[in-house]
Order: sequence, then structure tokens, then C-alpha cells
Amino acid sequence: MNTRLTSPKGLVLALAAAGVIGAVGAGAYTSARAVGAPPVASTVAGAPVVTLPDFSTITSRDGPAVVNISVIGSMKPSDDEAAAMQGIDPDDPMFQFFKRFQGQMNPHGRQQQQREVPTRGEGSGFIVSADGTILTNAHVVKGAKEVTVKLTDRREFRAKVLGSDEKTDIAVLKIDARNLPVIALGSTKELKVGEWVLAIGSPFGFENTVTAGVVSAKGRSLPDDSYVPFIQTDVAVNPGNSGGPLINTRGEVVGINSQIYSRSGGYQGVSFAIPIDVAVQVKDQIVATGKASHARLGVAVQEVNQAFADSFKLDKPEGALVSNVEKGSPGEQAGLRTGDVIRKVDGQAIVSSGDLPAIIGQQRPGTKVTLEVWRQGAPQELSAKLADASEKAASVAKADDATAQGGKLGLALRELRPQEKREAAVDTGLLIEDVGGPSELAGVQAGDVLLAINGTPAKSLDQVRAVVAKADKSVALLIQRGTDRIFVPVRVG
Repeated sequence: MNTRLTSPKGLVLALAAAGVIGAVGAGAYTSARAVGAPPVASTVAGAPVVTLPDFSTITSRDGPAVVNISVIGSMKPSDDEAAAMQGIDPDDPMFQFFKRFQGQMNPHGRQQQQREVPTRGEGSGFIVSADGTILTNAHVVKGAKEVTVKLTDRREFRAKVLGSDEKTDIAVLKIDARNLPVIALGSTKELKVGEWVLAIGSPFGFENTVTAGVVSAKGRSLPDDSYVPFIQTDVAVNPGNSGGPLINTRGEVVGINSQIYSRSGGYQGVSFAIPIDVAVQVKDQIVATGKASHARLGVAVQEVNQAFADSFKLDKPEGALVSNVEKGSPGEQAGLRTGDVIRKVDGQAIVSSGDLPAIIGQQRPGTKVTLEVWRQGAPQELSAKLADASEKAASVAKADDATAQGGKLGLALRELRPQEKREAAVDTGLLIEDVGGPSELAGVQAGDVLLAINGTPAKSLDQVRAVVAKADKSVALLIQRGTDRIFVPVRVG
């Protein structure tokens, strides 16, 4: 099974598509039955009695439109994978020997090319038009040389990949068939947290498996998926569910099951689906042009926590804090500055920093948007014409969540020498020679360059002292480390 990332706490965000190389091992099965007295129904005084939806009706109506997708592809294995395929244990001394001579010369003096090995994978999808248009995940069909779609009536069709979009993990397939069952599409905007939803897919290859749960949250931002405001659910989703529909109690698709958080690689109660509104927008572009386009603003942003809200005099810790503005980007042309907090885009509130790339990324290149920003304690309105994300992707900076407790800043600073300014590509700034106390706890390191404090450029030691003296609870330090810039909140009181 493919994995996408490992979080600092060891959680694995796993792609919910089953992929295998070679033989598939036998699975272990357990059964359980209830013991003891049956549960007694009870209600809270004054609360309405809520009955469970009839999942069987939804399944019988929508199930025939859900398909199983089998993929055949190929890949060049790494040295470790190639050695493993030869049955050599990694602890065996011959393992390193095998790796060393993988690229040895053949008898004709030419470098031997490592052979590609066949790969197989499975996923799910659902039919959105009677003439055979199917939605699924891009990672299900990535690298596919042959895609087979199997319907619930056991018919199989060779599918053509009309296009895929890795930024949103959406792919569109087409099979040559007519009068196929179609599933209705709903709207994510009307979906409520706590609402019942169910998934239909092929976990571990078990076709048309139905699981149910509730919507746990909306608008989740995940690493490397900044264009997608995910729906979080507690619906059981496992490898093979990828690309399958997430359905509301009206029998409408509200999302496409895509990923899970897991320590084991299997379901542990936290699943994520791509909103159907995003999927339909991408699908329409792919059907029309064969590809999807996304817009970009050209800024790096980070979360606004309580410490930053205190530093920038915000009424609440919401918005996207601009830590860097790309030269020549739409953001720079619009007048955005480092230290601005973007609070709204075309009237749509930015609560988490991940909301910004998700909203911008769903726009078309060339679209004009109105940005409401917070600058130096006052709101401002800017207008930006968005560029094409395929030219250069926007980035999201990650800040250390730790904030320091205590009094003084704990920094030993000096002015940058001319050579150091040229190396850092900055006009002003102070070199951090030593760090301790609150700044060290916040993640500041010796060798960092202090560019600004609370949005004010750091030009002198006296200036920094003056800002710290006026600070109430915390200050926001704009730090440059190498070529990266990021705001760090430091408690000073």
C-alpha cells in the first residue's frame, strides 16, 4: 500500500488504494458476537427522537453505479526492493553485495538497465453519466498501462483515462457502454458535521462493500493537498476504497473517499474524502480539455495562532499569515507584504491558513479576486489577478507550534555585514548569534536572520528592544533560515 506522509507524531497518511507487487498473501479473519443484554434506547428530555437512515434503500439504488477498478502498470524498483524480490533478507551480507552490483557492466561493456517489474492495484469509482464517464482518484490510476472497470453485474470493460489531476487527486475514466446506472451528485456546501454518510467501495478487493458513519469535520487541510478542503469522517475506509463515493442519506454523492490517517496502514477511525464540488469542477475541465488548471497567488502562508493574534492585534486567531511574497507574483503585484494577514477572499472567510490555497487553487488562472488583509492593526482591501499554478506552485510554510513561556526575548543580535546581506539576499536584518530563553523554546536558532518583529523591519538593536518593550504577551519574529522565511511567535510576558 502506498503512503503519502508521516506526521511528527508517527501517524501515516495512507492512500486508500490497494497496490501489490507479486503474490498476495492470505488474510486473517476474526469474528465477534455481542454478549450480554441488548441495549436500552433512551432519549434526553426535550430532545427529538432521531432514527437511523435506511442504508439498504440507498445501497440498492446507488450500489449498481459503483465500480471496481483494476490497474496494471510497471515500475523500476529501488535497489532494496530489487534485492527483496530476489528473496534476499536485508540482514543478509549478500543483500549489500546484490545492491552494489545491480548496475554492473554486461559482457559488451554497457551499463545494464534495471528492468521494470509489473505492478497491480485496485480501487473504486462511480459512474456519473449513462454513456460511461467514471470518477475516481488520480492515485488509483497513476502509472497505469491498463485499466479495467468491473460493474456489479460482473461485466468488465477496458477503460480509457481521459485525464487526471494530481493536485486534487481526481481522475476521469471512460468506458464504451450505454444505458449504465448513474449515481446522483449532491453538494458539499449543504453537508453538515454530524450528518450520516456511507461509503461503497472495494476494500482489499471485496467488491461493493458498504460502511457507514458520520461527518466528523469539514474543510480539513492536509499536507501536500493544499488545493482540497477535505471532508473528515469516521466511515471505515481501507485500501481499495480509494475513488469510491461518500453518499449522504438522500443517496447523493458528497465526496470521493481518498485517504486515511493510520498508524497501522489500515482504518483507525479517521478518513478523508474530496468534496464532490471540487471533483465536479475538475471533471468538467478534464472532459472539456483533457486537463485541469489551477490558480496561484504566489505567497507562502502559515497559521495564525493565539500568540500571533496577540502580536498583530487581531481579535481572534484566524487568517493566513503571509511569511513570504514571491517576486513578480500576483501577490506582489496586488501589494501584499510579509506580515499581512489575509482574512477574506471575495468575501469568503479564511479561518485556517489552509483555507487560502484551497480557495485560490479552485479558481481559474486570470481570475480577479478581492483580498481583505490585516496590516499594522487595520484592515485593507487589495485586488489580485491570479496566475497559473502550473508555472510555479505556491507553498505553505510550517511553523513550530511550540510557544515559549517567560519574559525576555533571549536573543544575541548584531547587524549584518555587507557580505552577509548579499549572501542572504536581504537589504536589512539582524544576525542571531546566540539564542536562549523564550526564543530558543520557540524554535529560533543561532545563524537565523531576524528580518522583522511584529511586521516592523529589524534595522537596529534599539528598534527591536523598543518593539519588545511595547509588546503585551508575545511578538512575531520573521526569521530567514537559508532561503526559507517563516514567522515564529515568542512569548515575552
